Amino acid sequence: MSGTLFGIGLGPGDPELMTLKAHRLISSAKVIAYPAPDSGESFARSIASASIPSDAREIPIIVPMRVDRFPAQEIYDQASEEIAEVLATGQNVVTLCEGDPFFYGSFMYLFERLSDRFEIEIVPGVTSLTACAAQLQRPLTSRNDVLTVIPGPLPDSEIRKKIEEAQAVAIMKVGRHLTRLKALLSDMKLLEKAGYVERASLNEQKVHRLIDLEVETAPYFSMILIYKGDEAWTLPPSYSS
Repeated sequence: MSGTLFGIGLGPGDPELMTLKAHRLISSAKVIAYPAPDSGESFARSIASASIPSDAREIPIIVPMRVDRFPAQEIYDQASEEIAEVLATGQNVVTLCEGDPFFYGSFMYLFERLSDRFEIEIVPGVTSLTACAAQLQRPLTSRNDVLTVIPGPLPDSEIRKKIEEAQAVAIMKVGRHLTRLKALLSDMKLLEKAGYVERASLNEQKVHRLIDLEVETAPYFSMILIYKGDEAWTLPPSYSS
């Protein structure tokens, strides 16, 4: 029999936000795979590091951190085949994924390559979306409000249209687009309704009203949350971080 591939959601960064199931599977794993940059530490591995057995075989999936596009398909093709070789021997493979595997998670690329050949189990995790809302201390959405998740790199015209059609908005992948996004939201008279969170749940976390943020760029792990629905929700006047 072939092994099972587990896609483990680790949550946004705080190891205490891993689920009990995630901890159980990681701590008993014989083979662990995870995404890793071509320089520096794997964020996914760092979240789970205390749970990884010392004798586990590790398969880092090296994904270059670049602004421009790189041949990611080839990387996941190669990683999938290396993992498939292990699964074919009957061993399970536990794959680590920041946040949730199916919410902008890199695990989806392994899933689409291996799901027709092997049994796969997804272990959901706390998403950055809900983690940021918790740190911002304002609900995401309610009742019949429409929540829209928008990637920050999209053109202003597309972002504007999506925001206009929604009552609650999350803008992800803010990064180097921060100044442009602030200008757009200012033009839409939404700056005072927008909250900003970077590196949610980590020691270096920062939480601000977007209007108070005085930097020009943001890290990759940052998000803008906006509420413009019927509820009388406002942002706290200030944050401690």
